[in-house]
Amino acid sequence: MKPLLPLALATFAVGTDAFVIAGLLPAIASDFEVSIAAAGQLVTAFALTFAIAAPILGWLLSSLDRRTALQVALVVFTVGNAVTALSSDYTVALFSRVLTAVGAATITATASSAAVAVTPEERRGRAMAFVIGGLTVSTALGMPLGNMIGSVDWRLTLWAVAALGVVAAIGTTVGLPRITLPPTSLGARLAPLRKPEMIVTLLATLLVMGGHYTVYTYIGAVTADATAGSFAQALTLILLAWGIGAVIGNVLAGYLVDSLPTVRVAVTALAAATLLLGISPLAVNNLAVVIVWAGIWGITDGAPSVIQQYRLVSFAPASAPVLFGLNSSAVFLGVALGGGLGGIAQDWLPVTSLGLPAAFLALVAIVLTVVHAKTAKTAKTEASPEAVQAGR
Repeated sequence: MKPLLPLALATFAVGTDAFVIAGLLPAIASDFEVSIAAAGQLVTAFALTFAIAAPILGWLLSSLDRRTALQVALVVFTVGNAVTALSSDYTVALFSRVLTAVGAATITATASSAAVAVTPEERRGRAMAFVIGGLTVSTALGMPLGNMIGSVDWRLTLWAVAALGVVAAIGTTVGLPRITLPPTSLGARLAPLRKPEMIVTLLATLLVMGGHYTVYTYIGAVTADATAGSFAQALTLILLAWGIGAVIGNVLAGYLVDSLPTVRVAVTALAAATLLLGISPLAVNNLAVVIVWAGIWGITDGAPSVIQQYRLVSFAPASAPVLFGLNSSAVFLGVALGGGLGGIAQDWLPVTSLGLPAAFLALVAIVLTVVHAKTAKTAKTEASPEAVQAGR
């Protein structure tokens, strides 16, 4: 556990930074005098940069030991947040989010690969859940606290996240041993994309995360009717409920993938996400209802990231560091897709109905997963010795 703690702390910093902006969008939009949809593109820019940079930076820094790579990434991450906090206009904030994402892209994949390197094979599912749990715990604690701080001044939240990056860097320096992994070429990092099962799994991750963040990016606006006229920290309570649910989903998924067929677990998680997103227009107008709904919805968001990452590693265990980077790219491409789709959809749907296109994305993820699983099972059956003998 000792070497896993600073890794989880680093991903906690990334998760807090990546998603806390969603609760601050109304204040940011007002400060920069832009629309909420335009402010939402700060989330999109961060996520898109993260997705593109993760495999490239993973390759460029593969010759460094994991501790040094994390230290460099956390410095860039901290500087990026400081610049965002100091930004005087929307353009500066947008570019600073890109800089921050460059550091964050390296942190997540590096932390995951380090966790695998120091953990016995039979406990890797739980180890991955613990490290990725830094992201999900950040939804339970970091984002609500960040939103509460941001109710005073959204810039204070970014300063708090920058300070968190400093603490994570110190923890990494003190608590993580030097871990050296074989360097890999960019071609080797992208080689898994030649396998259909990898593409389907990554695409399903992208789509379900796109669904979740079509709604979550604009959660303040989506739940505005429920929070209007209530107590000051109503949105913070909604975020807390969602975050606690995400932690539960994360921990539950870690145990399930160690003991049950991963396809069954994946389809169940995706189906639950589709349902919770689809019913969101019915749940977001009453504060008590939206809090309960947010808690259950959080479970369906916290589970897929662990499940899908575990599935990727089970397909090619030797390529684990590469696959972690690709999985992070898929997650944050989904976040970027959600932020962009949610912004566009507000031109032709009420903001409270964003769950409908979101549910459609999650439904497509289910279809892809089920169709590929059945196709792969059929191909395996036909290729078995008994089938070959029967064909003769």
